[in-house]
Amino acid sequence: MPITRRDALKVGGLTLLAGGGASAVSACDPAKSAVRPEASGRADYTVRIATGRVELAPDTVVTTTTYNGQFPGPLLRFTEGRPVVVDVHNDTGTPELLHWHGQRVPASVDGASEEGTPHIPAHGMRRLAFTPGPAGFRFYHTHVAAFGDLNRGTYTGQAGPVYIEPKANLGAYDQEVFLTLKEFEPSLSHGGDMAQDFLAGTEVPELKQQGEKAMADSLARGMPHGYEVGYRVFSINGRKLGHGQPIKVKAGQRVLFHVLNASATEIRSLALPGHTFEVVALDGNPVPRPTNVPVLWIGTAERVSALVEMNHPGVWILGDLADDDRNHGMGTVVEYAGRSGSPRWTAPPKSKWDYRTFAHPGTTTQRPDHTFDLLVEKRNAADKGFNIWTLNGEPFSMDTDNPVFDVARGKRYRMRFRNATDDIHPLHLHRHTVEVTHIAGTPTHGLHKDVVMLGGYQTLDFDFTADQPGLSLFHCHQQLHMDYGFMLLLRCT
Repeated sequence: MPITRRDALKVGGLTLLAGGGASAVSACDPAKSAVRPEASGRADYTVRIATGRVELAPDTVVTTTTYNGQFPGPLLRFTEGRPVVVDVHNDTGTPELLHWHGQRVPASVDGASEEGTPHIPAHGMRRLAFTPGPAGFRFYHTHVAAFGDLNRGTYTGQAGPVYIEPKANLGAYDQEVFLTLKEFEPSLSHGGDMAQDFLAGTEVPELKQQGEKAMADSLARGMPHGYEVGYRVFSINGRKLGHGQPIKVKAGQRVLFHVLNASATEIRSLALPGHTFEVVALDGNPVPRPTNVPVLWIGTAERVSALVEMNHPGVWILGDLADDDRNHGMGTVVEYAGRSGSPRWTAPPKSKWDYRTFAHPGTTTQRPDHTFDLLVEKRNAADKGFNIWTLNGEPFSMDTDNPVFDVARGKRYRMRFRNATDDIHPLHLHRHTVEVTHIAGTPTHGLHKDVVMLGGYQTLDFDFTADQPGLSLFHCHQQLHMDYGFMLLLRCT
């Protein structure tokens, strides 16, 4: 019998450079051989899942599950279209899943049990063979359910960057830096203070009225606010601010930052005092209109690639706007050559994060063959204190793997979302790249992503072509939301 995510919950060589950059070492050098190994041959890469200790700072050591004994997991560099073989060993006592986020790979290796991907058995191994693509900044992470167990799923250290060499030039740069943002030591609470007003767009009055009424009715019945997750410590590349090697730069350099938000639940921000970010790619896909912004806002599982002109010499903190999170570790140091002293932080000017800035304005010329209209709602504290999330009134069932929407291969589909909650939802469709076609009240085209934030009480449309046969999972990438109903399956025939 296949193992469900609930069953998995019940069953109780590569190196990363510390500090600003990451590099990968493979079990064999794929650059020297374009020949795919046979099943009995040596793998290109080996990933080991195991529980161990990670030192975020000398006084902060956490126990968590990681890839290859480190956090973040090793940077894996692939070449688009060149087949690879990855051996994944699970040294833990529970079945695991490894998801190749943002790649168009078969459902059997994508890493979602709902799609039919087999688990990596406890104390066992699976060999995964696939052809990487599309090019760009992707990542890999666990895809098991956690529910209320904050030692499972993406609350752990199971995340690492993937870079598939692109055909398109992202611009001339002198240095490439990979940054993975992550919180540790999670705990449950009945409230949170995550920023919600940074996202451009206007609320829809009818959606706000509907959501606020549902919450008021729940509280009037004596229900508490549903559980949220908070964290005690924060890190960039597995080190708290002040405890990693600084990113060393020279005046006049152009540095390309690849930033991954590997959080289970949090939206992150990032600013570098006296500098601006030229956003050149989102989720690994070049943007139609590269744009300078003072702050990067990065939803759960989103990636941003941005060029920074090093034109303000000094020693600076590259960190989160939230003072508490930054002071508890969410930052790193950028140090110019010839400069020394304590790193400085100054708050950037107020700004909004606006996807429309990076997209072409106007309606796409490609019309969808069919539109799925989806209403997002929250049932406050409905499952032993946890919120239940529904799409068109129905939460996803992990016992039956429903609902399932049928799509025809080669047809273009639009998913239209109306958010009757005040939460921001990072929406993710497996095995596809989507085009954002309506956001923040405005039609757009040309912006391609694999995660896109749906604002509180806002609407959003994205289009995709059903080009991946079999099942593809759609869900909110916030772990609490997906575990408690915010998912559905697409079945392509």
